[in-house]
Order: sequence, then C-alpha cells, then structure tokens
Amino acid sequence: MNKAIRKPKGFTLIEVVAGLIILAIGFLAIATIQITSTKAGYFSSNVTKATIFAQDKLEYLKNLSYSDSNLSGGQHNEGIKSSTIFSRQYHVVEDIGNSMKTITVTVHWTDRGNHSISFSTIRAK
Repeated sequence: MNKAIRKPKGFTLIEVVAGLIILAIGFLAIATIQITSTKAGYFSSNVTKATIFAQDKLEYLKNLSYSDSNLSGGQHNEGIKSSTIFSRQYHVVEDIGNSMKTITVTVHWTDRGNHSISFSTIRAK
C-alpha cells in the first residue's frame, strides 16, 4: 500500500483553536445575557416591593374617616421605611366644593438611578 494515499486522522491545531474561539464567543454571549437578566430581575423585584408599599398606604388612607388628621391637606413624608431602600410620602389635596380629597402615594428608591412609583385615588366624604 502506498503511504502517500493515506487519509489524515484527527483535527489540526488550527481547527481546534478555531472551534475553541467560537465556543468562547458563545459563552461570552450567554454570560452577558445572564448579567442583563439578573439586573432586570432585581429591578422588577424593587418595582414590585414599591408597588406593595404604595398600595398598602393607599388602602390604609382610603379606610380612614374623611376627617382623620392623616388626611389633612398637604405633603406627608414618612421617610425611609426601616431595613429597606424605599421612602414613602403621600400628598392630600382637598376639593372643598365637591367634598372630595385626592390622595397620591409615592414611593422613591435608588437602584443604579432614582426611581419612583405613584398611585392616586379620590376619596369622597
């Protein structure tokens, strides 16, 4: 048998390096997606918590009597809630002519930027 006709077996070094480079690029893309996903999950968790804090206060204020001192007109700042990154405040505007109060609850937090979420309701006498 002629030795020159033999078929090569295995891969060359260049083929192996090219395959590893393609594999590394794929892993980097997956790592980038994972980091973005983690950041988005953290942000959405904070939005959910802020929504709960705001709705909780809004429901509490809606269930008070119309003349309660907590529903006096103006800005009411509660500061930062203990062991959280959230601060909560609410604003009451009284419409004397229609015997209604507009209550707006806002929750602020800082997470790679300043964020806030607000909910409003109108309370009749």
